[in-house]
Amino acid sequence: MKDLILASASRYRAKLLDDAGLSFGQIASDLDERAIEAPLAQADVLPEDRALILAEAKAVDVSEHHTGSLVIGCDQILSFQQQVLHKCKNMEEARRRLLLLSGTTHHLHSAVVIAENGQTLWRHVTTCAMKMRDLSPAFIGRHLSDVGEGVLGSVGAYQIEGRGIQLFDSMDGDMFSIIGLPLLPLLDQLRRLEAIDG
Repeated sequence: MKDLILASASRYRAKLLDDAGLSFGQIASDLDERAIEAPLAQADVLPEDRALILAEAKAVDVSEHHTGSLVIGCDQILSFQQQVLHKCKNMEEARRRLLLLSGTTHHLHSAVVIAENGQTLWRHVTTCAMKMRDLSPAFIGRHLSDVGEGVLGSVGAYQIEGRGIQLFDSMDGDMFSIIGLPLLPLLDQLRRLEAIDG
C-alpha cells in the first residue's frame, strides 16, 4: 500500500484519520492561501469551489515533493449571506463573529482532495448548514472566556467537537465534515485506490 500524507497542520483532521485507524504522515503545505483565494473572490467563484481549489492546491503542492505518496489536501470555507468569512485574528474579532452569526444559518464547505506526483486523483466537497441559536452578548463573552483562544483556529470561531455545540439549534451535515474533513467519502475513495484495507 502507498504511504499517505495529510497536507494539513490541523490536529483535528489528524485525529479523525488516526481514530479511523489510518497510518499517515503530516506535512503542511506552505502555500499562501489568501494569495490563491484573492483572484477567486474577485471572480465570484462559489465558496464550495474555492474550498476545492484551495484543498487541491495544498494536495498537489505537497505531492510534488513526496513522489509515490497519496497526499490528502483539505480546506474549509464558511459562507454567510453572500460573503466568505475567514479565521478570526483575535478574541475581539471572534466575539464580533459570534454576534454576527447569532440566530442565523451559515454554511461550512469542507473539501478534500487526493493527489499523487503533482496530479489530482479525486476531489470532493460537502456543504453543511449550521443554524446558530440566539446568543446574548453576555453569554458570548462568558463562552469565549471559557473556551479560550483555541476558537481562533476555526473559521466560525467555535469548536463543534467541544463546548461550541452549545451555540447551535441544529446542524444539517455530518460531524466529520463540520470539523473539516469529509471522512466517509475519503475512506471510500482510499479503499477504491487500494490505499487502505477494504
